[in-house]
Amino acid sequence: MRRHSLVIATVAAAALALSACSSTPEPAPSASTDGTASGAFPVTVETKFEPVTIDEQPIRIVALGWGDAETALALGAQPVGASDWLGFGGEGVGPWAEGLYDEAPEIIPTLEPDFEQIAALEPDLILDTKGSGDQERYERLSSIAPTIGVPEGGDSYLTSTVQQMTMIAAALGVPERGEELLAEVDAAFADAAEAHPDWAGRSATAATRTSEGWGAYVAESERVQFLERLGFEQSPTIADIAPDASGFTVSVSSEQLDLLDSDLIVAFPIFIETTEITDDPQWQAIPAVADGRAVVIDGDVSSAYSLGTTLATEYALEQVVPRIEEALGS
Repeated sequence: MRRHSLVIATVAAAALALSACSSTPEPAPSASTDGTASGAFPVTVETKFEPVTIDEQPIRIVALGWGDAETALALGAQPVGASDWLGFGGEGVGPWAEGLYDEAPEIIPTLEPDFEQIAALEPDLILDTKGSGDQERYERLSSIAPTIGVPEGGDSYLTSTVQQMTMIAAALGVPERGEELLAEVDAAFADAAEAHPDWAGRSATAATRTSEGWGAYVAESERVQFLERLGFEQSPTIADIAPDASGFTVSVSSEQLDLLDSDLIVAFPIFIETTEITDDPQWQAIPAVADGRAVVIDGDVSSAYSLGTTLATEYALEQVVPRIEEALGS
């Protein structure tokens, strides 16, 4: 199984915090330019911390946030430094983004980036749009170069696909291209939903298991939003449980796995073998699982499903939709 993100593992070990925009996407962060539609500079991007103004086209970009590097690549940029949150190795991107780098970036640690390493790359823009929203981290990064941090409400890795793409596209001076990429994903979801009208309104749970235990994702997570955009609705049982310390998951004990039950369950392992889910008798006893209405994904598929970038989401749609069809018989 491909190794998942350090942030997921770290938070999971501490508090069972287990690590696409929704069918009603939240407003994208605002960005203003000098009045042209082409994204000519200067451009100002609103963040949780402060408005950030970029005076001219950035060339040396360091992409640190979850999915920031892939988003920059999709927009035609070439980060000189990037974080590999999902442990892909090599260039730090999944197979859906292979070949987009002209030259491999320098890989930067995730939760605790090496600030001297970043400074040595002499960046003129740092991207950290999807992360914890830590003030000290932002201040240290912005002392090196203009930094696009998380948007308002984006703490705890809850920056949406729309927010991430809009902010990065604005910072790179290519807002129209960002809109095009989002529209492509919108169309792919719309096509899949239209092809499966019987999925509309059915409940769904996005679940995971780590070495620490079980959990399910809150509605703001891209994993739930992925399913919502196919027509499903967040499991009301999970929606009624208060999030744990991570802010994006709820913990579920092995003795209460029936809380995961819904019309559809999509689950994946983190740092454990997939069989620790599929061979678990308590998992097998969940009504949806016993009835065949559960999909367990791993490897590149679960990475794409979790990442939430436009590139990864289109890959995940190609892989996950047929599995849901098989599970639900439609």
